Amino acid sequence: MGIVNVTPDSFSDGGLFLAREAALAQAKKLVADGADIVDIGAESTRPGHVPVSTEEEWRRLEPLLASLVNEAGAPVSIDTYKAETARRALAAGVVMINDIWGLQRDPAMAEVVAEAQASIVIMHNREAAEDSIDIVDDMQRFFERSLEIARRAGVADRLILLDPGVGFGKTRAQNYAALRAIPQLRRLGFPVLVGVSRKSIFRDLAGEQIDGRLIGTLAANIVAAGLGAQLFRVHDALEHKAAFAVLEALQFGEQ
Repeated sequence: MGIVNVTPDSFSDGGLFLAREAALAQAKKLVADGADIVDIGAESTRPGHVPVSTEEEWRRLEPLLASLVNEAGAPVSIDTYKAETARRALAAGVVMINDIWGLQRDPAMAEVVAEAQASIVIMHNREAAEDSIDIVDDMQRFFERSLEIARRAGVADRLILLDPGVGFGKTRAQNYAALRAIPQLRRLGFPVLVGVSRKSIFRDLAGEQIDGRLIGTLAANIVAAGLGAQLFRVHDALEHKAAFAVLEALQFGEQ
């Protein structure tokens, strides 16, 4: 899943793809580099972000969606927790909603997804980190609530993916624990998506001599793949395609 943020304030690529032409070019590049899905975000969700209204979110998305859906060369996902944004995007041809609040922030989201028969990424999130809690237990209870909401609305299980929510409402140790818990999440019966791309929780481990964002992302995603994750939300599709080719060759033998 290749990331295109049409925001002025995202932590990694804020402001780079606000124009329709720039966003479309980046989406095409990601697909050419190996991305199977293009994920568009119009509201930054980095720590300390300023929330935007539904109308502002749609103002950023509307000029882009028709071109992206028709020309990107891959299915398009929208990163939003707002049901009205999701409804408009799905009507425009988007096929997946990536909800950072796992259907628990906007009460209408599950029905919008069900009506469109769209895929949904249910991500674990918390308002704030609490280092005293068992984060894996918290994740499992969160997903149980989200799955109950999804099923009550009529979302088919085959359209659901789970995301442990690395970087969202967790301490550094809890982020690591969330990734290590991928096998437990897989036992719930759904594919797992991981989104760690360019996040600072791994960057510092590489030392000061190099930019550790890409190295940390690749290392974490390779480990996550070994634990059973199946979809990876990334800024750097080409590098991940190469890394996963090496992993596949080592696991299954060169074809």
